Amino acid sequence: QVQLVESGGGLVQAGGSLRLSCAGSGTVFSFKTMAWYRQAPGKQRELVASITSGERAIYVDSVEGRFTISRDNAKNTVYLQMNSLKPEDTAVYVCAATVVGLEFWGQGTQVTVSS
Repeated sequence: QVQLVESGGGLVQAGGSLRLSCAGSGTVFSFKTMAWYRQAPGKQRELVASITSGERAIYVDSVEGRFTISRDNAKNTVYLQMNSLKPEDTAVYVCAATVVGLEFWGQGTQVTVSS
């Protein structure tokens, strides 16, 4: 059974940094696209960043230049380096990944940025 497990969330002051990790397991195949989404209270889930198996990345405009997505294909792990964090970045961050045509989701990790 494919599983995605996030780690690295927490409480940080505005301007600080956090690094999220999402480790995939339960498959002998490599994940195709891996991505980070976030959902803040009362808001819709939004795509933060995604990265293909060829390491082509895209970002939502609000995090461009502050966040960096990367992956380690050998470990089936995706990372999200978040710098210059703002209170509006506060949300539950959820990892998603596609493999053999199916999409899987993690449970999420809370990121809280205090002003």
